[in-house]
Amino acid sequence: MSHEPHEKILMVDDDALVTEVIGAVLRSNGFRFESASDGVEGLLKARDLHPDLIFLDISMPGMDGFQTCRRLREDSVTRKIPVVMLTADTDRESRIKALEAGANDFLTKPVDNTELVVRANNLLKTKRYQDSLEEQGRILERQVQERTRQLMESLLETVQRLTLASEYRDVDSYVHVKRISYYTEVVVKSLGISGEEADIMFYASPMHDIGKVGIPDAILLKPGILTDEEFEIMKTHTTIGARILRGSGSPYLKSAERFALCHHERWDGTGYPQGLKGEAIPIEGRIMNLIDQYDALRSKRPYKPPFDHERAVAILTGGGHRTNPGHFDPRILQIFKDSAEKFREIFETHQSW
Repeated sequence: MSHEPHEKILMVDDDALVTEVIGAVLRSNGFRFESASDGVEGLLKARDLHPDLIFLDISMPGMDGFQTCRRLREDSVTRKIPVVMLTADTDRESRIKALEAGANDFLTKPVDNTELVVRANNLLKTKRYQDSLEEQGRILERQVQERTRQLMESLLETVQRLTLASEYRDVDSYVHVKRISYYTEVVVKSLGISGEEADIMFYASPMHDIGKVGIPDAILLKPGILTDEEFEIMKTHTTIGARILRGSGSPYLKSAERFALCHHERWDGTGYPQGLKGEAIPIEGRIMNLIDQYDALRSKRPYKPPFDHERAVAILTGGGHRTNPGHFDPRILQIFKDSAEKFREIFETHQSW
């Protein structure tokens, strides 16, 4: 037999005798058979039973076959089920109307038993082929998604390890690049940024300090306050990083360039290198300005001991240690206040590679 043994056919017809006859023919040919006596019941059973094929009478009281077919096609659950319209009409107009309603084929009553079975087998064969193509498509999509996930994880690891080139000279500070992505994720989610844009920021944010590769050790690792001249040199890590990342077509590196160039800009305009103010600062810069300072306060640096979480929060939200709340985008500062425990957890969880 050419059809699958479990394929199910639903017959929607108000004529019980026709339904009984067609049901007997289809069952004798190995099909499972279900019936409905009107369009409303047919729609309900189509959703509930998920038949492989529907025979649908045109002339029914209430909801006729044309309307029922249109409703089947409008429903995401039933729209792909093949529909054969049954009608006593042989005129061209009814056939065109059936096709316009979404029917795949039509049969004229009284139905020839051989033609009935042949049409059923042909439509079911086509449906099996379409189902197979769709399943292959879903498998490929899952494979692509999994491969993309693996590639993105590899990219993040590559970014983190390359960023170590700028941080590795300071054993106590280099591990912070691993935490930066997770801080960024918290803020970005709270800002309502999602999808690809959020993913880009997650992977790009660790590159914010890559320009430190161009800062001499004597300045980068100095155990004390920098002189004015040394601080001017240190400030160039923002523009050095931007130059390293500039000119790429990758959205990840474009975002990383904004992180690198603008993460020391301040909301009140007192930051560097451009002295940008308010929303003139790219969102990457506004995010990193706060989260980088939180991690720096929590971490040991050549010029300071590590602070505990409570002190870091107090400094960022109330001022102190050359910091005041006016440096930060108020929305991002509020997100930090609301998410402070998440920041604590990220810092305490990610202490090493």
